[in-house]
Amino acid sequence: MRLAENVMHFARVLRGAGLPVGPDRVIDALRALEIAGVGNREDFYWTLASVFLGRREQFDVFDQAFHVFWRNPQLLERVMALLLPRVRGRAAQQPLSNRVADPLAPKPRREPGSETPPEIQLDATLTFSERELLHKADFESMTVEELAQAKRLIAGLRLPIPEVRTRRLRPDAHGERVDLRGTLRASVRGGADLIPLERRSPQRRHPPLVVLCDISGSMSRYSRMFLHFLHAITNDRDRVHTFVFGTRLTNITRHLRHRDVDIALAAVAQAVADWSGGTRIGASLKAFNLRWSRRVLGQNAVALLISDGLDRDAGADLDEAMDRLHRSCRKLIWLNPLLRYEGFQPVATGVRLMLPHVDEFLPAHNLDSLVDLARALSPAHARTGGRHPWK
Repeated sequence: MRLAENVMHFARVLRGAGLPVGPDRVIDALRALEIAGVGNREDFYWTLASVFLGRREQFDVFDQAFHVFWRNPQLLERVMALLLPRVRGRAAQQPLSNRVADPLAPKPRREPGSETPPEIQLDATLTFSERELLHKADFESMTVEELAQAKRLIAGLRLPIPEVRTRRLRPDAHGERVDLRGTLRASVRGGADLIPLERRSPQRRHPPLVVLCDISGSMSRYSRMFLHFLHAITNDRDRVHTFVFGTRLTNITRHLRHRDVDIALAAVAQAVADWSGGTRIGASLKAFNLRWSRRVLGQNAVALLISDGLDRDAGADLDEAMDRLHRSCRKLIWLNPLLRYEGFQPVATGVRLMLPHVDEFLPAHNLDSLVDLARALSPAHARTGGRHPWK
């Protein structure tokens, strides 16, 4: 009976960490434990994992929660350290995920007859608001509640991509060009002695936006937040084409067009087979250039590459693929979450091969970085050949 209660509480911790664990899985776990037994810790671990886990990317959260909840002394000390007040603010890297530490933290209890504690007044002159802190928080260090708030804010973000002049013409009473066909048609209809000249002017239209997003293991937390962002802009404007890549390239444009973000991302999860795996940037970009480049990169398209540049193939075919991608679009912007570190240097082979072919090299690790992306897409930032100190 005590084991059943512990399994139920463990499922509650996983649910608090963001895993879809309901009562049905708790019942299935208890039945599986009756068959497998609890005599061996490793068998106990994998029995619960087989029931509670539905996707590979959930494994890290489950592994941390299991070793903390089922009494691993070393990790329990880390949890207690996380619960102590911090003086220097949010840490860049933590040994235990906030998604796990948050549901394991003790919640304050109120006695039925206790009085409401008096409200404490704080001087907030030198403090940030919660929204400002959330904008500057790294996606990797956010708790489950902060991630939910960030997703709601991301749903309202828009990219003000400026319109560009096209070769197609539209009727315009003050246009510079005379429309001869329109003028002749008007003369036949009117039958007047004086024939007014019909005029036309070039159309202005938003250029296509093509996004290539890295979904490898090192980009897992960031790529999920970016998919929420891409869903928002896909449903806000036309001609947005989205591709994801790990070890292979997958077109997810059609899935992101669904209005419901949960249904859209569930369809993406079903379509993508290499989530949180390795990274083959060169091979993926080469496949994009061969199969999709001419279809989606016409009409002054803007290309957005989201990746940390860590290539498993050590840059094979990467230089040539990046050069062709850069020549095929009007502007190539690279968003890299590693730029959040002040001492970042392009040491990795993939990063060094990609940098000469990008026009903008920007960080991508929090909400502020998504807002700053609008600046790079503004008309004032025309193609300049790349503004970063390593080029």
